[in-house]
Amino acid sequence: MAVRKEGRSAQDIIVDWVEPGSSVLELGCGSGDLLARLASERGVRAHGIELDDASVFSCIEKGLNVLHEEVDDALRDYGSGAFDYTIFDGSLQRVVRRPHAVLREALRVSEKTIVGFSNFAHYRARAQILLRGRTPVTPSLPYAWHDTPNLHFLSIGDFVDYCESGGITIEKSWFSGAGREVRLRPNLTALSGYFLIADLQDAAARLTGGTPGGNLSS
Repeated sequence: MAVRKEGRSAQDIIVDWVEPGSSVLELGCGSGDLLARLASERGVRAHGIELDDASVFSCIEKGLNVLHEEVDDALRDYGSGAFDYTIFDGSLQRVVRRPHAVLREALRVSEKTIVGFSNFAHYRARAQILLRGRTPVTPSLPYAWHDTPNLHFLSIGDFVDYCESGGITIEKSWFSGAGREVRLRPNLTALSGYFLIADLQDAAARLTGGTPGGNLSS
C-alpha cells in the first residue's frame, strides 16, 4: 500500500478544500465540530442541518446556525447556488434516506459538494463476506448488523461510477486507511473516501451566465 503524510485526518482535508470566507452548509452536521473549525480557521459562513436534539443543542452552544430538520427534506427551500459548499461527512451514508435525490439537490444549492463515506469494498470487508459469510465489521464500519447507523453501503468504486454516469465531475479525492493517506488501489485498500465534486452542467451555466438546473431529482 502506498501512503503519504501520516497524521492528517479527514477533517483536515475538508478544511483544506474549503476556500476561506465561503458559505458552507453541512448536512447531518452532528455536534458541529467540523463547522466550528471551518468558522474558526477558514472564516466561513457556517450553516448546518441536524435532526438529533442533543447535537443541535451542542451546535447552538458553539454559536452555530443550525436547523433542526430531516436532511432529506431540507434542501428544497434553498435557491440554486445558495452556498459555495455543501458537505456530507458520513451523513450521506448514515442519515439520508434518498441519497440520489438529496445529492442532486446539494449540487443544485451549492457550487461544490464534499462527500465522505466508509468504503464497503475494503479488503477486510471482502474477506469477511467471502470467508465467513457475515456482514463485515471493519475500523470504518465498526458496527454489527443490528446496531449500525448506516442506511447505505457503498464503495469508492460505486461512487466514482455514479459520478461518471451522472455528469458529475470529481475535482479532488482523498482516501484513508489506518490513519494514513492511501494512493494505490483505494477501492481495495482504503477504509474511507472523500470527494470534492461539482455538477458539470451547472458549472458550465455559471461560467456562461446561463441558468443552472433542470430536473435535478430525476
